Amino acid sequence: MQSVTPFSSLRDEQQLMTTLLALMKEEQRHLVAADIDAITELTVRKTALVGQLSQLAAQRHQALAAAGFTAAEAGMEDWLISASEAEAAPLWKALLDTTREAKEQNRLNSLLVNKHMLHTQGALNAMRPTAQSGNFYGPSGQPTTNTASRRVVIG
Repeated sequence: MQSVTPFSSLRDEQQLMTTLLALMKEEQRHLVAADIDAITELTVRKTALVGQLSQLAAQRHQALAAAGFTAAEAGMEDWLISASEAEAAPLWKALLDTTREAKEQNRLNSLLVNKHMLHTQGALNAMRPTAQSGNFYGPSGQPTTNTASRRVVIG
C-alpha cells in the first residue's frame, strides 16, 4: 500500500474538486430549469464528494505533520518551498483556484435556491384563505382569533 504524501493527496483533491465544480455547474442548470428530481440526485453526489474531499484534506494535513510541517494550509505553503516535485506548486495553485471557483458557484446556486424558496412561499401564501371571520386553528389545534386585542389605557 502506497503511503500518502502531501503531493499524492493534493493530486487527488484537485481531481475531486474539479468534479465537484462540474456537478455544481450542472446543479445550476437544473436550478434554472426547476428540475427538482435532478437536483436531489446531484445533492447526494455532491455530499459524497465533499466527504471525500474532507478526508483527503485531513490525510494531507497528517502527511504534512509527519513531514515536520504545520498540519494546515500554512504548512502546505512551507512544504511547497522544500518540495522536490516540480508539479506541486502549480497543482496547489490550481486546487486553490478551483476551490475559489466552486465557492462562487455555490454562492450563485444558493441565490437561485433562495429565489425558488421565495417563489414557493409566495405561492403558499396566496393559497391560504384570508380570515374573514377571524377564526383560525392554531398549532395546538385549538381555535384562535386573528383580531387584534384592544386594551384601554387609563392613566
